[in-house]
Amino acid sequence: MTQVCLNGPRTAADGAAVPLTPESIADSAAEAVAAGATDIHVHPKTPCGRDTLSPRVLEQTLSAIRERVSVPVGVTTGAWAEPDPATRLERIRAWTVLPDHASVNWHEPGAEETAALLLERGVGVEAGIWSGTDGAARFAASPLGPKALRVLAEVTDPDPATAGASARALLSDIGTAHGRPVLLHGEDGSAWPVLRLAGHLGLATRIGLEDMLVLPNGNRARSNAQLITAGLAEYGASRAGAGTCRSDQAAGY
Repeated sequence: MTQVCLNGPRTAADGAAVPLTPESIADSAAEAVAAGATDIHVHPKTPCGRDTLSPRVLEQTLSAIRERVSVPVGVTTGAWAEPDPATRLERIRAWTVLPDHASVNWHEPGAEETAALLLERGVGVEAGIWSGTDGAARFAASPLGPKALRVLAEVTDPDPATAGASARALLSDIGTAHGRPVLLHGEDGSAWPVLRLAGHLGLATRIGLEDMLVLPNGNRARSNAQLITAGLAEYGASRAGAGTCRSDQAAGY
């Protein structure tokens, strides 16, 4: 599975390529799916560009995307979109149009309650486990773990030189992950090294302007579709090289 992460918490300050309105998000989603993405992760935005769990904005965004593509669509429930756990639950209860799945960052306050409500409403839960947090331990102890759709293993190490080691440490912390599939990805400096490692290990991954603003060659990405095209090429090359006798270090992992 190759998920496209269309925008994340980025704003207009991150460049015109980042889609912020329902219409631009839908256009970007359609282009990314045409380029090979098989799943979508999106952050619905207020008119001023802030992440939100607003039922009205969520409905507008999901409806616009679903008019253009038929792949599963997921949203964030990150604490930055709604810091108060109780208000976060109120927002989710008020959703009139439901995403196929939603990410829940297990290190954040209210994660268990948020995941339980999503499952109750029939929304798949992506368990966000970030490096440098206690998310893996919390998830391992969670009775909701076996019900998760997948684990999003997110490497937050900004150093490309150490990102691979950080990713392997995170995967070790996650362990068997209640038997749930793992999607491995990084952000910014770690994004491309971790994507290559995901290919090397045969894990699902994600690509998009939320995680990286530049292409593997360092040039600024013009669109999510361009990142998907480049990412699938990098992933495929890493996957093809997984059976060779190169060391992980020599291969850039």
